[in-house]
Amino acid sequence: MTNSTSETLSFPACRKRRVEARFDGGDVTSNGGVLLLRQADRVLDLTARVARGLSEGRQRGKVRHRLVDMVRQRVFGIALGYEDLNDHDGLRHDLAMQTAVGRDRPLASAPTLCRFENAAERGWARTIHEVLVETFIAAHGPPPAQIVLDIDATDDAVHGAQDGRFFHGYYDHYCFLPLYVFCGDHLLVAYLRPANIDPAKHAQAILKLLVARLRQAWPKVRIVLRADSGFCRWRLMNWCERAGLGYILGLARNSRLVALAEPEMAAAEAAYAGSGLKQRRFAELRYAAKTWNRERRVIARLEHGPKGTNPRFVVTNLDGEGQRLYERLYCARGEMENRIKEQQLGLFADRTSCHKWWPNQLRLLLASLAYVLIAAIRRIALTATDMARAQCATIRLRLFKIGAVVTRNTRRIRFMLSSACPDKDLFRLISARLKPG
Repeated sequence: MTNSTSETLSFPACRKRRVEARFDGGDVTSNGGVLLLRQADRVLDLTARVARGLSEGRQRGKVRHRLVDMVRQRVFGIALGYEDLNDHDGLRHDLAMQTAVGRDRPLASAPTLCRFENAAERGWARTIHEVLVETFIAAHGPPPAQIVLDIDATDDAVHGAQDGRFFHGYYDHYCFLPLYVFCGDHLLVAYLRPANIDPAKHAQAILKLLVARLRQAWPKVRIVLRADSGFCRWRLMNWCERAGLGYILGLARNSRLVALAEPEMAAAEAAYAGSGLKQRRFAELRYAAKTWNRERRVIARLEHGPKGTNPRFVVTNLDGEGQRLYERLYCARGEMENRIKEQQLGLFADRTSCHKWWPNQLRLLLASLAYVLIAAIRRIALTATDMARAQCATIRLRLFKIGAVVTRNTRRIRFMLSSACPDKDLFRLISARLKPG
């Protein structure tokens, strides 16, 4: 049993040595790796650009915590694993966090950050999305020949009486239905929506704005839209065709599609019966739903195995072999689901517990900014390392959550990082790669 006094904590002996503990180690932090986040933020100029675009109604003479400092405090905190505002009651005194934010005094308290979030309005969401898109464009050197935009919706469960919450029958709980747009690992859009809408609601309007900016930056770029059957809407396909976009979209199975694919399905079933081996075939169809204005190309992927027939369908206006388009292009959209999981599970994008709508949109975007910082470290500094494809949570655990003693005087701030850090060489490499050119 532990015995304690006001000065010393005593623990069971270790190899005949007394084990004692005292809270007199000085300014020790578990967030030594926040320096990497600070460096990535300086390379991207991310939080500063966001703060410059936010409107502010505070009286300047009464401001103690600048907008840019509060944006950094929240974004760095999320990246470090601090999901709640209450965490900042202690974190605000952490010398590592103060250094990363660029201050030498206690940072904003939880109530101050709460007021900051509740000041959010529509213009803030527009500003942050513009920064996300501009960061994506700046991440490329020569203009790319082609980019693939992945768009998807997911559920964001809510447990209170938040504005805009609705019960969703498919997910079987009250939630929001945020819309994400990624291009590879790059996050371009994180748009909060109520759950009582069609999954494709607002997708066309968002894509129209996004494509206009991308073509302004890269006039010759080929843009391909990739999404599941929730976005297979004839208006969206019509717009893509008029705007010169390629698309490959999942198409929900129905009796007409099954009937069109029946000859190939029967052949696959017969081949399975004869060989006992699972069969996988592809067929090309021409199909138009009643709401469509014309027939379009449909690729049918037909499998038959021990559990019977499993047909899948996609509709596309792209040229090329159907099997290759399905396997190499369409199936790759599964990577976007990993990025959404990083957002929600690793960076707390579903922490939308504010009562008002726009503060919840802000929280979604603060998590998005944290993702952009970590993704930039992964893209710029972790290339050709064993962590080149590491998840955000893994990067946090191995590179951000490093113990350090911090000393600060009038001339220097010194981080004495743990000598036992197993990734010290990787940390040095990342630090060197993140230095401005």
